[in-house]
Amino acid sequence: MNEAVVLSACRTAIGTARKGSLRETSAFDLATVVVREAAQRSGLPSRCLDDVVLGETLAGGGDIARYAALEAGLSHVPGVALNRHCASGLASVATAAASIRAGMDRAVIAGGTHSSSTAPVSRWRVPGTATWEEPWSSPSHVPTADAPNRDMAVLVGWNTARLAGISRTEMDAWALRSHERAIRAIDEGRFADEIVPVKVTGPDGAVSVFEVDEHPRRGTSMAKLAALKVLHPEIDSFSITAGNASGVNDGAAAVVVADAALAAEHGRTPLATVRSWASVGVDPVETGFAPIAAIRLALARARIDIEEVDLFEVNEAFASVAVATTRELGLDPERVNPFGSGCSLGHPIATTGTRMVATLAHELRRRGGGTAVAAMCAGGGMGSALVLTA
Repeated sequence: MNEAVVLSACRTAIGTARKGSLRETSAFDLATVVVREAAQRSGLPSRCLDDVVLGETLAGGGDIARYAALEAGLSHVPGVALNRHCASGLASVATAAASIRAGMDRAVIAGGTHSSSTAPVSRWRVPGTATWEEPWSSPSHVPTADAPNRDMAVLVGWNTARLAGISRTEMDAWALRSHERAIRAIDEGRFADEIVPVKVTGPDGAVSVFEVDEHPRRGTSMAKLAALKVLHPEIDSFSITAGNASGVNDGAAAVVVADAALAAEHGRTPLATVRSWASVGVDPVETGFAPIAAIRLALARARIDIEEVDLFEVNEAFASVAVATTRELGLDPERVNPFGSGCSLGHPIATTGTRMVATLAHELRRRGGGTAVAAMCAGGGMGSALVLTA
């Protein structure tokens, strides 16, 4: 079986949706930026690139991966858009690695793109009625009282906190640490190697360069987090707030996954190797616990003990997910999300999985090697994890 390696990894800085720097930049334009940059950074001749796989969760129709390939000057490269809800960006990397390992492709651009600021708004007619609802999003499962299919604050955040016995204080403390770590990483230049600057045009026509994550909050505190109102006071008087949940964001990320032999032929040194991956399904009520099973399965497939892992990122769709995963797996919190995650950096949904891979791959190179795991839950009772080594 061929070895799948990450030759390049890049992302945009993450914008705050609707009022941030990327509010006028579409998911298509964001995808084009990172696809072009990942291809260039790989050092491979464009003729070696076989496909583009992009996560895209906004239900806009069409094939955004092919669009980006054409705009990036890769007319000979096809494209496929895929959707595994929040784990779409991670699924794109796994899909690319699978094709490489199977010998079907030798180099694939994988990534994700998401613009909450410019997402299309859909209407739908409720079957059996004349009622039209807006906005509409494709449900992941039949809703129940304890597992609504369009409200992640209840489905994921509240259920995880309730079932795991996680307090508001624990979630707020995790969120605060996430912001502090993200700010420190920005100030230390930890993300400089992975971020590709994006030229943006403001309402006044002025052009600027966006290259620093803008969602992390400087000066946040436990007192400020504790003062935030809960999102659903009718069922939850104490826990889930905007502060201990991920943001609503814009951004894109892409990596080039290649056959290790092809990389060697062109004298390219990989950032990391994709060792294994796994996706699991659980009862939708337990969506926030799905990363636990996914991590265990991915590590078992790689024949790596959890104690051997140097670095984890468990996406903070809600702080409760990262707290529950860390607690259940007995992880050292210092090894989990050392540069922040969804609560601070934000969660551009289809992008986050690939962004995590890019961040971890660059960090492994800085450390001179090691093992890293990216993991996340996804709507409808799913979880995914991917193992990198260097």
